[in-house]
Amino acid sequence: MNLQKIKSQPLQLNTLGYVDSATQIASPNFDVRPEAEISMIVIHNISLPPNEYGGDGIMQLFTNRLNPHEHPYYAKIYTRKVSSHFLIRRDGELIQFVSCLQRAWHAGVSQWQGRERCNDFSVGIELEGSDFEAFEAAQYEMLQSLVSCLKKNYSIQQVVGHSDIAPGRKTDPGSYFEWQKIK
Repeated sequence: MNLQKIKSQPLQLNTLGYVDSATQIASPNFDVRPEAEISMIVIHNISLPPNEYGGDGIMQLFTNRLNPHEHPYYAKIYTRKVSSHFLIRRDGELIQFVSCLQRAWHAGVSQWQGRERCNDFSVGIELEGSDFEAFEAAQYEMLQSLVSCLKKNYSIQQVVGHSDIAPGRKTDPGSYFEWQKIK
């Protein structure tokens, strides 16, 4: 992906719910949204193996191809059926796994302001990272572009962390995430 191109041109979401310039990797882990209105963005962090970056583990997890013998941690999670709409790699590359019009399986047991099942009305964005390290400037730039794109296309009312909708169960995007860098 040409990151300079992204900086000079805003991201475009097509009528099928895909960002045209994102790398598309189809995940089977989605279903039909029970609600048509998308009103929230949920920010996550993920790294596979934990605290390691740049490999294919995240893509393998979201496409049900994670090899349980490749890393001891994978043996614990390889049967999970999870996904997210987007992943932003450390270098700012944007990958999309699920159309925004479909329900990705990123939030799990969750609730926000009395509404349960946040997957029903949210878009999930994973940042390649962890709770223990700062995110890269390129990730914030891409995240800001993506949030702006989503706000232009949907009635986004909140941008929250996974920890906000699943307190006590989830900690991401973590204390190193700089909320002021997204508007």
